[in-house]
Amino acid sequence: MGLLSLAIWTPIVFGIVLLALGRDEQARAVRWVALIGALVSFLVTLPLYAQFDQTTAAMQFVEKAPWIERFNVNYHLGVDGISFWFVLLTAFINVIVVIAGWEVITRRVNQYMGAFLILSGLMIGVFCALDGLLFYVFFEATLIPMYLIIGIWGGPNKIYAAFKFFLYTLMGSLLMLVALIFLYIQSGGSFDLAVWHAMPLGRTAQTLLFFAFFAAFAVKVPMWPVHTWLPDVHVEAPTGGSAVLAAIMLKLGAYGFLRFSLPIAPDAAHEWAWLMIALSLIAVVYVGLVAMVQQDMKKLVAYSSVAHMGFVTLGFFIFNDLGVSGGLVQMIAHGFVSAAMFLSIGVLYDRVHSREIASYGGVVNTMPKFAAFALLFSMANCGLPGTAGFVGEWMVILGAVKFNFWIGFAAASALIFGAAYTLWMFKRVYLGPVTNTHVKSLLDINSREFIMLALLAAATLYMGVYPKPFTDVMDVSVAQLLKHVALSKLN
Repeated sequence: MGLLSLAIWTPIVFGIVLLALGRDEQARAVRWVALIGALVSFLVTLPLYAQFDQTTAAMQFVEKAPWIERFNVNYHLGVDGISFWFVLLTAFINVIVVIAGWEVITRRVNQYMGAFLILSGLMIGVFCALDGLLFYVFFEATLIPMYLIIGIWGGPNKIYAAFKFFLYTLMGSLLMLVALIFLYIQSGGSFDLAVWHAMPLGRTAQTLLFFAFFAAFAVKVPMWPVHTWLPDVHVEAPTGGSAVLAAIMLKLGAYGFLRFSLPIAPDAAHEWAWLMIALSLIAVVYVGLVAMVQQDMKKLVAYSSVAHMGFVTLGFFIFNDLGVSGGLVQMIAHGFVSAAMFLSIGVLYDRVHSREIASYGGVVNTMPKFAAFALLFSMANCGLPGTAGFVGEWMVILGAVKFNFWIGFAAASALIFGAAYTLWMFKRVYLGPVTNTHVKSLLDINSREFIMLALLAAATLYMGVYPKPFTDVMDVSVAQLLKHVALSKLN
């Protein structure tokens, strides 16, 4: 078993063990097993960084074994500079989520923790899969634990939100399955992504494939106008579910564009880039304006996620190094910052049981340590220099200006909206005098919450101050992808 298989199956095995542990009387043991499982799952990903060769665009840590031999389907894994960081990010966020749910979840603890560990392994599988059918299986399987997390531990409208999440994402993915079968037939019976990338396709076939993949990945990102499921799901999901959904699950769709849409249908990607850029700018500008009028903190951060992911898809479809690398950096940074924002809201919700901005005011007076963390994460969400939120957005804006000045200008001006809605929320919730009795009686964060937020704060600051380790890993792979797309366009 190679390192990638360890990264995928370690959390899944621990998750299955947790499901077998059983009753809530064993909740203390369950929590410790879950934490050990999450930590071990993160530690097994660290050798990937130590052994990763940054000078090559080739797939590394490759594992290949026959799976369904009759149809030439293989258990085929590998990572390059594009997918590498998401394996580590997924395992890291999983540790944070287990810590976050330590005291908050009191019923069906084993199922809650087990669902997150299994989900973590499945999401890592998506980032590692080099076989089209294997990718699809992992991609779809992630829906099951997240559906259960929302439907069992969610808010009052949890069933509605869980169904909406499942139906939106499943319907988009069915078109992708048709595209995968078409590619399998066209390639003479292969699900190998490398074979598909090298396969010449006509303009019509590329266009149809592009929109089939678009249906699956745009819903997952989510891009405007198929984003409406996200705010409902975030509002109803438990805090850990919101953190994983924003930090990792949205990235599965954006990653799919780079692994499928661009290399398999490069001509169509160029031809329809104007549409992708337009939809991305609408997400950045319009959804940013929608976020400004929200009264529910979770809904505000959910719309903020749609706007930030708009920068990612904008970066991918301007076809230059700065744009694509900036989009990838933005995905990683958004993983840290959005998880931190939702977990911060969770800290308040656990105490007051309200997500309404109007229920708070003057929290800094009673929770000064927590307010300091919240300020850092709010600034990162605004894209303040020195935080992770700045690096990716800045690279995408530079790439966009290089591509077309007015597109870059529109993207840059939209940052004002991000600052407006984030600072407005921070001012109303944290600053000023204490406005009601339940805020007056709040206790500051405990050691568990401090560790959880400190880990995310360290990651946010480190990436903001020194992004070089992140960009160095992806540079060669991004250049190779853009070269492939450009050459296909010329041919």
